Amino acid sequence: MSHGKLGTGNPASVRIYASLTVVAAAILLAVVIFDFQLAAAQSFPSFVLDPGGFPVGRDFLNTWIGGRSAFSGGPADWFDSSAYMAAIAKVTGIPDLAPLYWSYPPHLLFFIWPFGLLGFLPSYIVWCVTGLALYVWAATSCGVERKYWVFLAVAPAVTVNVFLGQNGFLTAALLIGGLANLERRPILAGILFGMLTIKPQLGLLLPIVLVLGGHWRVIGSAVVTTVSLVAATAAWFGPEIWIAYWHKVLPQQHELLDVAGIMGWPIVASALINARLAGLPADLAWVVQGAASVCAVGAVVWTFWRKRDPVLSLALFVTATFLFSPWIMNYDMVVFGWIVALLRQRGNEAFADQILSLALWMLPILMFPFGFAQIPIALLILPLFAARLLWRLSNDRSKQASSVTSPALA
Repeated sequence: MSHGKLGTGNPASVRIYASLTVVAAAILLAVVIFDFQLAAAQSFPSFVLDPGGFPVGRDFLNTWIGGRSAFSGGPADWFDSSAYMAAIAKVTGIPDLAPLYWSYPPHLLFFIWPFGLLGFLPSYIVWCVTGLALYVWAATSCGVERKYWVFLAVAPAVTVNVFLGQNGFLTAALLIGGLANLERRPILAGILFGMLTIKPQLGLLLPIVLVLGGHWRVIGSAVVTTVSLVAATAAWFGPEIWIAYWHKVLPQQHELLDVAGIMGWPIVASALINARLAGLPADLAWVVQGAASVCAVGAVVWTFWRKRDPVLSLALFVTATFLFSPWIMNYDMVVFGWIVALLRQRGNEAFADQILSLALWMLPILMFPFGFAQIPIALLILPLFAARLLWRLSNDRSKQASSVTSPALA
């Protein structure tokens, strides 16, 4: 251990990671117990409401109803929020549910239709269990040592996804698999990136990485996959579904950025919404987002202009993705479990690196209390983490960087 640094192999460092893993596991267990106590207290009816007025599993209601729509004309009618809430009231029998929105690209239905075949609560349970298993399998198959599987499985982002019933498990697995297979299996990487268009904000910076790296087979495969999914959706539900999505859902998402307010903003990780949390007016908040986006693009271009340390480069890319997009959530942060585990197992993290990594790992849950207190914690941690990565990349000797083999590809 060098002077002023607490290496990852230091007993104190091991205890810190172990303690936080136990705390995170306890929080996850508490959320699971909370959900099932609510359900058990009401004898497992079809729909159980939490104290916030949402069904247990919250956003999973969108996935479940979306799956049911796959064989009944698709979700096009629901792009109108009032029509969607009327449909929810008809299915659930609950007329006064808290507002929900159908905001997903239509081809998501290819991935969620089986979940509409089960009852709501059983489907929610299967969604969480299979999603978590898929994510942990992807991470351990793409470079993370198996001894870290608990650290991956109980990450705060996992708890957020279970509580909100969100799809961060699926998108993390797709992004991890694509990034890990750029060199070894480019066709597979492209297919996974094409499928990732169900959450397009996670892939906005991918073209820079792929072009600078000369990954033309990945690009071709991704384009073919995306076009195939769009065409198949148009064939299934009619091409007008994409026209309706473009004209109704995209403006709705822009509007939600402004109207979500203090009840919705704490789960949004973007610079734009964090600036709004800090009290800036919308115009100035967009300036902050613009600056963050420009810096994110510049950081990715500089990092991938030539070969550098692959793990640090991947970490920078993922962090820059969250700085670039104005609409990105804490439940999308499951992928950071993979990043933090990759950095941890290298064994050469300084104390400052470990603190920042753990802060990032805990960020999805920290955003709740800090957000409701109007403290923009994501706008503090994400840029700091990115800046530290850039500093480390710039101080890596070129010979050392070029000799490193990505553990994700080993």
